[in-house]
Amino acid sequence: NIIYVFFCFSSFSQFHGLITHYKIGALCMNVIDHELKRHELWQEELQKKKKAAEEDPDNLTLRKDYDKSFKKYQGLVVKQEQLLRVALYLLLNLAEDPRTELKMRNKNIVHMLVKALDRENFELLILVVSFLKKLSIFMENKNDMAEMNIVEKLAKLVPCEHEDLLNIVLRLLLNLSFDTGLRNKMVQVGLLPKLTALMSNENHKQIAMCVLYHVSMDDRFKSMFAYTDCIPQLMKMLSECVEEHIDLQLISFCINLAANKRNAQLICEGNGLRMLMKRALKFRDPLLMKMIRNISQHDGPTKTLFIDYVGDLAAQITNEDDEEFSIECLGTLANLTVPDLDWELVLKEYKLVPYLKDKLKPGTAEDDLVLEVVIMIGTVSMDDSCAVMLARSGIIPALIELLNAQQEDDEFVCQIVYVFYQMVFHQATRDVIIKETQAPAYLIDLMHDKNAEIRKVCDNTLDIIAEYDEEWAKKIQSEKFRWHNSQWLEMVESRQMDESEQYLYGDDPIEPYIHEGDILERPDLYYNADGLLSSNGAVSPDFFSDYHLQNGSIGVDGFGQPVGIPGRPTTAYGYRPDEALFYGYSSR
Repeated sequence: NIIYVFFCFSSFSQFHGLITHYKIGALCMNVIDHELKRHELWQEELQKKKKAAEEDPDNLTLRKDYDKSFKKYQGLVVKQEQLLRVALYLLLNLAEDPRTELKMRNKNIVHMLVKALDRENFELLILVVSFLKKLSIFMENKNDMAEMNIVEKLAKLVPCEHEDLLNIVLRLLLNLSFDTGLRNKMVQVGLLPKLTALMSNENHKQIAMCVLYHVSMDDRFKSMFAYTDCIPQLMKMLSECVEEHIDLQLISFCINLAANKRNAQLICEGNGLRMLMKRALKFRDPLLMKMIRNISQHDGPTKTLFIDYVGDLAAQITNEDDEEFSIECLGTLANLTVPDLDWELVLKEYKLVPYLKDKLKPGTAEDDLVLEVVIMIGTVSMDDSCAVMLARSGIIPALIELLNAQQEDDEFVCQIVYVFYQMVFHQATRDVIIKETQAPAYLIDLMHDKNAEIRKVCDNTLDIIAEYDEEWAKKIQSEKFRWHNSQWLEMVESRQMDESEQYLYGDDPIEPYIHEGDILERPDLYYNADGLLSSNGAVSPDFFSDYHLQNGSIGVDGFGQPVGIPGRPTTAYGYRPDEALFYGYSSR
């Protein structure tokens, strides 16, 4: 009753200063702490009596003693929970002031509240969870909750019969789901199927979807959604959406899930892809097209489904009105590395070659669009006739100019080098690249780039160039020699001979290896099976071909791709775990 009087005063912010002055909040926290400890003692005593009664089932006295103690315990718990509820409500009112809230935290209010989650009184639980939700917006409080295994306790309350309690629990889980470790815990305690089931409840659908969206940001958990009925529910929501713009949380969630191959297959089941394409093209929705683009990146049966929509996508690319939508269409087309697709016909029918060449000029378009253009060129260059068409249009010099302009951007460099890699596979374009451009020189410069993906694509491209051009083979071999023996060459180059050393070796000047003659022009340093090579410097014609065989002979499979060499380097789109995924939802 006394605490209730102060609680009534705390309902008015004008009295907060007075209540704080007399340390009523601190006294309430002491009372709560004391009551929680009493509750633990009651449980221990009750457990001992229960154990004694179970060990001696024939002893009726022990059984009666336990039943009497249990009834007494229940009565005490009801009264105690009334006291806790009033005391916590008072503290919640006082916590409107951040300074007062900080004092409560210093007195371990979070630990007390998490302990109170074990109660079964709905009214008390609503108050406790509401208080925890208010505290959870601060990282220090969130960390305290994590130490107390709050997710495991909250998982027992999902689902529950009390709608208000369930709603506030979901909101607390949403705040906690911004933490990677707590998201992992949510999956471990089995919240994924529970939250998925709540998506069918109109009252909780939005919050449950937001929590699931945060879980879907982690690549490790994307595949787990395939084992729930989440994707059929999402597809139903998309098909029933009559508004022009889809709800942001819904489409963001779908974008994340589509990045997983198994999920993409489930999305495309039936007429799923057809429905998505129809809606995306009708409303020109860039977010929906981003979801479709994610689906198109997966190899297998889903990629072949896009052949029917190549014309629709190509027609949207040259539309300047909505650049964001055009980028997604272009990115989707660039993902379609399908052998059966006639890219030459697509390029001619939709006049894409002039468009692609124009966008390569530095400064003519945003970097995102230019990068997709480069990736698109790499995709169509797999086709022999397309590669010839692009080479004749002057795209290779444009790519070299772009390479100069974007040399600090690894993503651009990697994709441009991949275009060269594709083009050296075809006889016509190989001759253009080797004899009419300086592309091989740029590749040699990039051969030792700090980015491993760029190095790999460069090495593969240079190996093919060296196989077909003896002059470039010597330059490439020379550069590799210099790189692998750089320390030794530096020592030889910097060696200074004093006057006495000259007399020691005779009067003839000693030719520095690097300044006056290249080390590779010293054939007497090479060995063959019989010893040193002849002094006239004759080198076996098989020397260079043997060298390339040692570095991996180039074979070609049935699709025109080299055996043992990976396909197009993965674009950074959607694969940067250290960056936030597509569209974050951060409201609490």
